[in-house]
Amino acid sequence: MTVNDVQALAADIRAEVARAVVGQEATVELMLIALFSGGHILLEGPPGTAKTLLAASFARALGIGFGRIQFTPDLMPGDIIGANLFNFQTSAFTLTRGPVFTELLLADEINRTPPKTQAALLEAMQERTVTIDGTSLPLSDRFTVIATQNPIEQQGVYPLPEAQLDRFLFKHTVGYPSAEEERRIIARHGARKHAMAPDDWGVAPVADAARLEGAVAAVAEVRMVDEVTDYILALVRATRGVADLESGASPRAGVMLAGAARARAAIEGRDFVIPDDVKALAPALLRHRLILSPAAEIDGRQIDDVVAGIIETIDAPR
Repeated sequence: MTVNDVQALAADIRAEVARAVVGQEATVELMLIALFSGGHILLEGPPGTAKTLLAASFARALGIGFGRIQFTPDLMPGDIIGANLFNFQTSAFTLTRGPVFTELLLADEINRTPPKTQAALLEAMQERTVTIDGTSLPLSDRFTVIATQNPIEQQGVYPLPEAQLDRFLFKHTVGYPSAEEERRIIARHGARKHAMAPDDWGVAPVADAARLEGAVAAVAEVRMVDEVTDYILALVRATRGVADLESGASPRAGVMLAGAARARAAIEGRDFVIPDDVKALAPALLRHRLILSPAAEIDGRQIDDVVAGIIETIDAPR
C-alpha cells in the first residue's frame, strides 16, 4: 500500500462510522492514528456522548474482532485475561480465555475498577501478550484498547496510575456535540425504541487484516527529517523544565509522538512528516503524561493551557 491507499482507507472508515455516529470527527481521526501507529486511546467524557457506539462502529468498519469489558468495582484480573479452570468431566485444567483476547477492546469506565484489575491490562497493552499461570499467550498484532472514563463521578472511582496512563498514546476529551449535531442526533436516534448496533445503521466492513497490515507498513515508511525529530525532542524535553509541572514527559512520549505523526501524515496522503503533524497531536499525547505542581493546582491552572504554552515557546522548523 502507498500513503494514498492509506488516505483512501481512512476516508472509507470515516464514512462508515458516520452512518451511526453524528460528529466526533476529531475522535475518529485520533482513533485511526492510534490504530495505524500501534497505540491505544483513552476517551474521557460524560455519559451519553456515543463513546461505546463509536468504538463498536469503528471495529465494525475495520472488520476486526470487537470485545467490551464493563469495568466495575468487583471485577477481578481473571475476569479480563482469563484463567485455567478445572474441568470435572476430563479431570484436567482447561484454559478459558478472557475478553482481552480480541483485536479491538473497549474498556468501558476503566476508572471504576481497582488498580489490581486495571493492571491486568498493562502487559496486554505494552507487549500484546497475556501471562496466565506462568504461560505467555500472544494477542493479535493489531490489539488496540479504547478505554473510556467518566470525569463527572468522583466517588467510587480509582484514578489510573501514571504508569498505566503512559501506555495510552492519546487522551482525548469527548465533549458535548454542537447544537446542529445534537439536533441531528435527536432526529436520527429519537425514533428508536432501543439501542441499535452498528449493523442496524448499515455500517459495513471496508477493511480486513491484509489491508490494515499494509497500512501499518506504509505508515512505517513515512519519512521524518532530522529537523522534525529535533522538534519532537525539544517539545518533550521542554516539559521537564516548566515551573507549573511537577513531572514532565518521558522518552516514550517522544517515540510515540514520532509514530503518531507518521500516521497522521499518511492519513493526509503525505509520505513525509511536517511540523504541523507534531503540533496537532502534541496536546492529546502529552496531557495525560504531565503532572501539575501543587502551586499550579492552587492557582487553578489547566494542563491543556500549560501544554499550549510549551508548544508556543518552541520554534517549529520551516
